Amino acid sequence: MTDEHTRTESRFDIDRDEMGRDLVALVLTIVELLRQLMERQAIRRVDQGDLTDEQVDRIGETLMHLEERMTELCDQHGLRLEDLNLDLGPLGSLLPRT
Repeated sequence: MTDEHTRTESRFDIDRDEMGRDLVALVLTIVELLRQLMERQAIRRVDQGDLTDEQVDRIGETLMHLEERMTELCDQHGLRLEDLNLDLGPLGSLLPRT
């Protein structure tokens, strides 16, 4: 091995476990963002009154199951829902604080 190869290798010392956890966190962040957007859209539709009682019940159950599944996925990967929020600097955080 050359000195150049050794220097390059040490600069890119990547912890695969940490990289995997960060990737999972990023994917779960996107899923959580979509879940929250769907929830807000569902609330708007319910408030408009153009849904039947059955549709409102189905939406409520679906959103509840999605939230439970997100919590399970976070638990499986050692994350909390709060860990999924990204700080966007002057724009604030990506996900609304709950």
